[in-house]
Amino acid sequence: MTVLEVIQKSTEFLARKGVESPRRHAELLLAHVLKLPRMKLYLNFERVLRDAETDATRELVRRRSLREPLQHIIGMAQFAEWEMAVSRHVLVPRPETELLAEAGWQFLSTLNSQPAALDFGTGSGCIAIALAAKCPNARVTALDVSTDALVVARQNAERNGVGERIEFVESDGFTALATAQRFDLIISNPPYIPSAEIATLQPEVRDFDPHNALDGGADGLDFYRRLADEATDRLEVGGKLMVEFGDGQASSLEKLFTEQKWIVEAVRADYSQRQRILIARRD
Repeated sequence: MTVLEVIQKSTEFLARKGVESPRRHAELLLAHVLKLPRMKLYLNFERVLRDAETDATRELVRRRSLREPLQHIIGMAQFAEWEMAVSRHVLVPRPETELLAEAGWQFLSTLNSQPAALDFGTGSGCIAIALAAKCPNARVTALDVSTDALVVARQNAERNGVGERIEFVESDGFTALATAQRFDLIISNPPYIPSAEIATLQPEVRDFDPHNALDGGADGLDFYRRLADEATDRLEVGGKLMVEFGDGQASSLEKLFTEQKWIVEAVRADYSQRQRILIARRD
């Protein structure tokens, strides 16, 4: 079969299986097999695939039809300008989290000397890596309770040239950090899906993302309560807390942090104009 025929057949198959953007995913999987940029496929529509290439593409398309995330199949996800290896041990980075990371590095860039930042629940390491890359003078700590996630995060830091500038800490909350350790920025994309809603998520998330990175407790706010309580003594004077949150949680979060004597500076929207990021400080 030619490149165009494979794309057409794969697109039809993925569409029947309910995969969103089936043509795009078919092209990306084929480009991965052929080791070509996706757009180069359009210059090679008449190329006839070898049997091994056809078989390899068929297997990847089969996996995608079972709703395995594209990023897991090709082993990589794009996060802003950085490539991140991903697996079942970490969340696939989402575009809205890029806005959280951007808010973080913009704040750090306004500080003098060597600001300290903590990525609370680092997962793939994407936020910590973005902070380290954009703010070379910052001291970045990446914390996670999962050993497996930290392995992925370290690999991603090395891949993106910032491995020596990030300290990785395995910890349940702040417990493994030195008592006196303080930060100018605490930034987090914590689990925020209410427990009962996990079963209703898209298969790509429900069946492949680690549940401990999704489950935010009965109302989705468990980790924010912990941050509102425990982050107080971890911020330097003038420091900020920045968190991502889920749809419909903005007012509950503002109330939660205000009751804990935080000053909510801003609630920002994501690319789809949904409220997504809360920025707070303590005086």
